Amino acid sequence: MAIRPLGDRVVLKPVEREERTKSGIVLPDTAKEKPQEGIVQEVGSGRVLDNGTTVPLELKKGDRVLYAKYAGNEFKVDDVEYLIVSEKDVLAVLDGAN
Repeated sequence: MAIRPLGDRVVLKPVEREERTKSGIVLPDTAKEKPQEGIVQEVGSGRVLDNGTTVPLELKKGDRVLYAKYAGNEFKVDDVEYLIVSEKDVLAVLDGAN
């Protein structure tokens, strides 16, 4: 199934964090923080301004990004978790992190 976000939205695949601390302690699911890092899977066509022009998104497929902690809507497709966020909820692109 292909996912095509609309407008200024982006589909992210959250990057799972380590399940162990640096000292080797295994963390249960309830103690883990929600991930704030993801990889861009698809991007929308862009933000439409009041005058009708479309501003393309700065993000591109494959970018590794940081996003706001409680941003977006989570969903599953074929047992894979994704997140749809607005481009304004993406805080930074991690250069050289690929």
